Amino acid sequence: MSAHHDHDHDEGSALPEIALRVKALESILVEKGYVDPAALDVLIETYETRIGPRNGARVVAKAWADPAYRERLRADAGAAIAEFGFIGRQGEHMIAVENTPDTHNLVVCTLCSCYPWPVLGLPPVWYKSAPYRSRAVIDPRGVLADFGVALSAGTRIRVWDSTAETRYLVIPMRPAGTEGWDEEALADLVTRDSMIGAGLAREPGAAS
Repeated sequence: MSAHHDHDHDEGSALPEIALRVKALESILVEKGYVDPAALDVLIETYETRIGPRNGARVVAKAWADPAYRERLRADAGAAIAEFGFIGRQGEHMIAVENTPDTHNLVVCTLCSCYPWPVLGLPPVWYKSAPYRSRAVIDPRGVLADFGVALSAGTRIRVWDSTAETRYLVIPMRPAGTEGWDEEALADLVTRDSMIGAGLAREPGAAS
């Protein structure tokens, strides 16, 4: 059910120390009045849920609208994503996996929080949490239910384990009723969680 990869996750071992340093620096800046905590929260939220994921949404929308691009994305995700200029650290080696009526893909990083920053922005807090990282592998259907995703009993759930070398982008299923939509309109239906596999694309008419 899961894709297991051997890797040393050197970057993951440093995350707790880095997180502590960032928190200490943030506390000092807030105390001295240099940083408004509310503004900082808004900034983080923007990069977590809007600017970063919008890149991935554009990629998915093009894959939905352009069969030739979808094939390029599935064959060599890194090269296809680079066509948009979305390249850089944490996105060097990408693999795109596509949801179908028979198979649903879910991405996790079991040892730390490897995440494709160029297309999804900052990882959400829950993606880095120990409960998600452990349960996604042993009980993916239960995890999806917690996110409000109910799949039929016959739908296979495939779990992909991100590594420092390889990261994944889920291509969610295109919602019905979007025939003839342009890529910009389609991108509005693509959510961050749907590109991790923890959610589905929005239905037409659903609020953003």
